[in-house]
Amino acid sequence: MRTARLAATGLTLTAALLVGTAATTAAAQAAEAAPVPACSLENTKTTVQNVPRPINHQLLTVTNTGSERCFAYGHPSLAFDAAQNVVPVVDESIPQAVVTLEPGESAYAGINLSAADGSGTDGRYASVLRVSYDEGDGTQSRARTVKLPEGTWVDSKAAVTYWQSDVDLALMW
Repeated sequence: MRTARLAATGLTLTAALLVGTAATTAAAQAAEAAPVPACSLENTKTTVQNVPRPINHQLLTVTNTGSERCFAYGHPSLAFDAAQNVVPVVDESIPQAVVTLEPGESAYAGINLSAADGSGTDGRYASVLRVSYDEGDGTQSRARTVKLPEGTWVDSKAAVTYWQSDVDLALMW
């Protein structure tokens, strides 16, 4: 009888430990599963600037202005002025991982404005850039309009890179 009581007590303690462990594991998994939001119009600032090298390039910068980290998914979708089509993406520039921005940190995309050898067509001056973000689920955000530096010349060879964590990586394409 005593053996049966000891066995029952042991089983009760084991069950209590398992329930406690399961509750702790469930709480930890719930904490881990909290999604990181996409970098968006609401939690970022976007700027564009000329760069001295490489020729015919600009640097697009998105800075996390929110209080939480965000993911800069994929690449920005760009359109110059009132263009209906978006600028093609440099497929070779895809990073190994999604760029994560802590508050105050920035991600970068290189913009190739035109063909350096003059082989592009439909060249024109552009004054604004419409920028949309990948929301992480394959959809694009509304566009943010950013004023371009004066004298920005674009042609049919314009292209943009994926978001990069480093300026040099963004401008190497």
